[in-house]
Amino acid sequence: VDDYFLPRNLTPKDENGEFDFESIDALDVELLNTHLVDLLNGKEVEIPEFDFKLGRSEPSGKILKLDRQTILVIEGIHGLNGFLTFKVPSESKFQIYISALTQLNIDDHNRIPTTDVRLLRRIVRDHQFRGYSALDTLSRWPSVRRGEIKNIFPHENNAQIAFNSSLDYELSVLKSYADPLLRTVKPFHEAYGEAVRLSRFLDNFVPVPPKYVPSYSILREFIGDSGFSY
Repeated sequence: VDDYFLPRNLTPKDENGEFDFESIDALDVELLNTHLVDLLNGKEVEIPEFDFKLGRSEPSGKILKLDRQTILVIEGIHGLNGFLTFKVPSESKFQIYISALTQLNIDDHNRIPTTDVRLLRRIVRDHQFRGYSALDTLSRWPSVRRGEIKNIFPHENNAQIAFNSSLDYELSVLKSYADPLLRTVKPFHEAYGEAVRLSRFLDNFVPVPPKYVPSYSILREFIGDSGFSY
């Protein structure tokens, strides 16, 4: 769904005047539905490719066509919102809620918040694929959290099943990527305290080299070199 973002000049802004990338209004929902209906009718579609650094869509050259045995997978934070696929019949959709529900504790008294794991995932992904610094991601995180409350949680019950994407070893892998990024946040930055807290939190983990992560692991979505093509 990220490839269907509207150009940066059409992206809505939140109450603070910042770009609201979490809003469904930041997506070209009409174009997405046109493509979905065409695909379901057996037509060929060239999907766009959004360049996050330039803030606009570019021709991708990627042509999709479905046959009767093909399953089309759509991923995005608005996947459970009926408006995202309003032109697609409900009987053609199967909705899955995927969330990283961390089950590890530091010790008998201190749990690892799921929110921290998701934030570290995002810091790494944003740097790897979107050209954002750790400071950029940390500064936007409050907006992301507000977006979750507004755009994801109200639609949870639309899902037919839920899937926990958390991996017990992922923080050890993310450490090698996230810790150097967090150290670029300086004391005069507003997010410095949060960067230090996350860096100290990562001190609890022994780093695991990414070469041990399977190419088809969901963790590859954040660190790169995935065996999937998307």
